[in-house]
Amino acid sequence: MKFMFMNGSVPFVREAGEGPAVVCLHASASSSRQWQPLMDALSPRFRVLAVDSWGSGQSPAWMAKRPLTLRDEVALLEPVFARIGGPVTLVAHSYGAAVALIAALERPELVHALAIYEPTLFSLVNAQSPAPNEVDGFRAAFASAAEQWDAGDPAGAGRCFVDYWAGDGAWDTMPEPRQGQVAVSMGNLRNWYRACMSDLTPLRAFSWLGAPVLLMTGRSSPASSRAVARLLGQALPRDEVYEFDGIGHMGPVTHADAVNRVIARFLERHRPFHRGDVLRAATIARADSRDSLQAGG
Repeated sequence: MKFMFMNGSVPFVREAGEGPAVVCLHASASSSRQWQPLMDALSPRFRVLAVDSWGSGQSPAWMAKRPLTLRDEVALLEPVFARIGGPVTLVAHSYGAAVALIAALERPELVHALAIYEPTLFSLVNAQSPAPNEVDGFRAAFASAAEQWDAGDPAGAGRCFVDYWAGDGAWDTMPEPRQGQVAVSMGNLRNWYRACMSDLTPLRAFSWLGAPVLLMTGRSSPASSRAVARLLGQALPRDEVYEFDGIGHMGPVTHADAVNRVIARFLERHRPFHRGDVLRAATIARADSRDSLQAGG
């Protein structure tokens, strides 16, 4: 389904289930489809909405003449938040996790909790330690991918991007249809890069977040995303850090079952009360009362 954006654009949203709202934000070069296994697992207890970001999946391309920012990605979520109208838990990966953090700062009254896997908010690392630093590997991968794209080789750009994040040779193991999707998505490469590198939010701002945060990392991930997680772990006041052994940056995709189990446990611990819970409690109370009367009679 699609929700109207304030300027006439619409984000594409997958929705399932009933209960407290969970909004899922995907990684770059991906789409809301990456969260389908989690949606299936959560939908009996939660209302899950997975959103395509600007230029991804079935959402519109970013057409403004100025560079895309993470706050523009947050603005795309506003009609989704408005439709929900209550507390929201954000579940997000990589680029989507960077968007989720900014959304939590922009809408603290709405964001109830966050479960984020390796946010690519590289501007935090650059602000703490200007280049050369731990983001250099990503900078090099971006430069190679952008060069391939400009040379008219989107598949080559996709190979550079995927092999950086998922390990050498990962591109060759991807199904051909998925390779085609990633290759097309490389048209967004510069938007993603600028948004994550140019954000001006200082690290200290995240010390103001009152919402509980599950901060997940993979022990086999690149230095760039692990550096961001390390800084956030020092700043977030209510974070739970979970490191997956033998899993890398693409853990929510390559090891979805393991990652989704950890996310589901966190969501259950921080599940906000929902009007559906009131109805269920009333139904149970009526049944208990009826049973008591029947037993007494």
